[in-house]
Amino acid sequence: MKYVITISREYGSGGHFIAQKLAERLGIPFYDNELLTKAAESSGMSKAVLENYDEKKDGFFSGIIPTSYGFDMSMGQKVFLAQFDAIRKIASQESCIIVGRCADYVLRDMPNVLSVFIHAPLESRINRAIKYYGVEPKKAKDTVLRMDKKRRNYYNFYSDRDWAKADTYDLCINSDVGIEEAVDAIKTFAERMFKFKIEE
Repeated sequence: MKYVITISREYGSGGHFIAQKLAERLGIPFYDNELLTKAAESSGMSKAVLENYDEKKDGFFSGIIPTSYGFDMSMGQKVFLAQFDAIRKIASQESCIIVGRCADYVLRDMPNVLSVFIHAPLESRINRAIKYYGVEPKKAKDTVLRMDKKRRNYYNFYSDRDWAKADTYDLCINSDVGIEEAVDAIKTFAERMFKFKIEE
């Protein structure tokens, strides 16, 4: 039985690491930056262009996802559509974990999709940004807040939902509970939601 777990995350919450650990434990593929490679392969756009516009809003968006590329679309919209197509294709072929890029919204009409939001207190996220991401201590708070704003703007721009709002997701987890504990919680919740045992 195929299933997909999408992970949205506040910057510095450890969401990427939790997603990676969960994928390793469940033995399924994990997609974050790898989505850019997939999108480049299927769309014909260069990976450099995709990286430049990754998770950035750009131009006017009507809230209706187009089914094909148009000459009047901004480059940001074309990148979003390329990622949209790649996410849909991956989810239709295999069980996996997908990080960011509005994946929960993109897959909202597909069965066996669990959307998770990882958050943590600001101080914890500042400390993680310094320790694990190499952010300068003096710039850490501003970096965390700026990245959160970037992700919120992108998500709210391309979806009809509200990033970081609890009722947008199936499950919200404070990563201060611990990485392994968060992984356990997501797996348990997924099994209850999907109504089948996930083999490890």
